[in-house]
Amino acid sequence: MIDLNLSLRTKDVNVLTEAVRTWYRHNRVTPTERATELLCSAAVDLFSQGHRTPEELVTLLIMKFDSPLSLKINAATSTAHH
Repeated sequence: MIDLNLSLRTKDVNVLTEAVRTWYRHNRVTPTERATELLCSAAVDLFSQGHRTPEELVTLLIMKFDSPLSLKINAATSTAHH
């Protein structure tokens, strides 16, 4: 389960949510619990690195996870980098 830092504001959570939703729309796939956990974790990491807009976040998520298959390959090792 994802432990969202409680100091995140609603606005920040909305930015993260929009980035993840856009990744799903871009890839035309239905969300799954495991994929969402992985994408949200990656989005939070990117956000904490200073990427604060949905556009930045989704671009980086698409680069890191270029297809739904890349989520399955990395499911066991979410810290893997491409």
